[in-house]
Amino acid sequence: MTAPTYEPMPDDWDRALVVVAHPDDLEYGGSGAVAVWTAAGRTVTYLLATRGEAGIDTIEPARCGPLREAEQRAAAAEVGVDPDTGVEFLDHPDGLVTYGVPLRRDIAAAIRRHRPQLVVTSNHHDTWPGGHLNQADHIAVGRATIDAVRDAANRWLFPELGEPWTGVRWIAVAGSPQSTHAVDIGPVFDRAVASLAAHREYLAALGGAMAEPETFLRSAAEETAKGLPGAELATAFEVFAL
Repeated sequence: MTAPTYEPMPDDWDRALVVVAHPDDLEYGGSGAVAVWTAAGRTVTYLLATRGEAGIDTIEPARCGPLREAEQRAAAAEVGVDPDTGVEFLDHPDGLVTYGVPLRRDIAAAIRRHRPQLVVTSNHHDTWPGGHLNQADHIAVGRATIDAVRDAANRWLFPELGEPWTGVRWIAVAGSPQSTHAVDIGPVFDRAVASLAAHREYLAALGGAMAEPETFLRSAAEETAKGLPGAELATAFEVFAL
């Protein structure tokens, strides 16, 4: 099978908002791009729909949520995102995130507050590259984020959230089976690995190939780089221009 060909990501922007369902979602590939962007002086903020409290079978939610929140803040710091002011949580229930107006409203509020030109979100498709089934929380958050970008731009929707923000120029979907663009992460690959490795308790409980940050990320990044001329390691996104 011929490797897909990717375009370079747009770089005419200053602020990005990343919206994902759980701690660790972005670290499985996408955080390498964040390291590239913050190194270039751009501001990136994380918004997580949940605290990942149902993500470790051996740790009860009341203890797991704070633990995974702390791991996410540490992961963000590894790629240049302020762990205190640059990471926010919405407290939707892990594993039971529902697509709907309340979720769209919460995300639209963050878009109006942070005023990004680029919004990054998780894979909203039913499957991952390779055909593996996606998880319901990822799908709900991805779809709600795409809709919330339009909601945030409409002054007649959620007027209590302040002035509309029409400045989002692109939506980038991480982990999409229909990726169109990619970022060369070779120079920052060690930071991407450190970012995933910061989820220590989660990875220890997960086990298997996905619990080996360097090996897992390198394999995916090498495969993606085949479609981005000049890159040895890359991460891909499906990009929608608005």
